[in-house]
Amino acid sequence: MSTINKQTFKQYLSKFPEVDPPFTLTQESPRTFSSYNETFHPLMISEFIVQSEESEPDEFTEFVPCVKIPNTIGFHAVIYWKASLMNYQFILVTYTNTGVLIDKAIVAGTTNKEGELINSVASIDEDWIITIVSGKTPTQQADYNPKSSKAFSLEIMEGGYIVSSE
Repeated sequence: MSTINKQTFKQYLSKFPEVDPPFTLTQESPRTFSSYNETFHPLMISEFIVQSEESEPDEFTEFVPCVKIPNTIGFHAVIYWKASLMNYQFILVTYTNTGVLIDKAIVAGTTNKEGELINSVASIDEDWIITIVSGKTPTQQADYNPKSSKAFSLEIMEGGYIVSSE
């Protein structure tokens, strides 16, 4: 990776304030992050975020830096928020110290899938364990059914890999 890209990676990481766990990501969190965190430069999106996306984002997709998880050794772990049409996600991404993608996982958000709204919240603890609670609401119904909820966990391992603890 060139010197310019290393500098760009440092600048990219600087957009994410370090937040000591425990903390929770909810539907209200993006408003707070948008208010306090600096926005990404378009070069940062194309250089670092697009490599973690399955498809090229369109011009209506928005990315907001959220947090950097502190005390990682040998890798960096950040969470950004992605807003696209009927799809809002908190995405955990891990990188090598030089900015190469290691792993990624969607940890919270709201998605419209097959006529159902799926809402997820995540709580991240000091041991890098992410507990996710997810529930579905059919779009034709106004009421949430708590029986549709499920909980599962992810864990950030040494080396930056994200594994399911199910």
